[in-house]
Amino acid sequence: LTVARFVVFYRNIILSDPRKRNALSLAMLQSLREDLLHDLKSKDLRVIIISAEGPVFCSGHDLKELSSEDDVKHHSQVFEICAEVMTLIQKLPVPVIAKVNGLATAAGCQLVASCDIAVASEKSQFATPGVNIGLFCSTPAVALGRSLPRKVALEMLFTGEPLSAQEALMHGLVSKVVPEDKLEEETMKISHKICKSSKSILALGKATFYRQMTQDLDTAYKITTQVMVDNLTLRDGQEGIEAFIQKRKPVWSH
Repeated sequence: LTVARFVVFYRNIILSDPRKRNALSLAMLQSLREDLLHDLKSKDLRVIIISAEGPVFCSGHDLKELSSEDDVKHHSQVFEICAEVMTLIQKLPVPVIAKVNGLATAAGCQLVASCDIAVASEKSQFATPGVNIGLFCSTPAVALGRSLPRKVALEMLFTGEPLSAQEALMHGLVSKVVPEDKLEEETMKISHKICKSSKSILALGKATFYRQMTQDLDTAYKITTQVMVDNLTLRDGQEGIEAFIQKRKPVWSH
């Protein structure tokens, strides 16, 4: 249900069930988790890109799996692994980029909001329409509420109306919007730039960013001050400074 293509430095995870609008079924979520976790310690893995086949990036949960009110255990499993995958993305030591070309709704919109960076084509749209079918998008709201201004997120959640790609950009749900024929080029441009930096430094920076975001201002500065000191003890921390002083390109150990 997902296809992971491995190239030096990049892993492209492709949601590959277009007939079901790339719905996040239990099997799809399990496959996505497996692909995200695969060989994380490899020095060669520097960026993960999540893309999709077909005109819909991801339609959210497979509602057929949620149609029986008696199967509470299965429903719990679906939502628990979904939450695990979404939080896992931000715990990974490498940047994760969503490459969106089409509609992303409900948990599909949650997936985009959970990624570190999101590049979208101009035709893409984003919505949390669960309220219209009696299943409020409460778990997507966690990621949405941390990416968008509260009133924008709540309008999406209360009405189910979609944001255009440009609106998503304006409110901070995505990083960039480009013409469809430039989507691959722009995503790879960002990926190439990331790959020029030290993996260990990026891993430290990513982990610290998400950690400090949950803290008050004083605590956030206390945490990041210590991390800056720790950063200087890393081999690549010193290599980068020495290379800058010596006016040469750094040679990272990662």
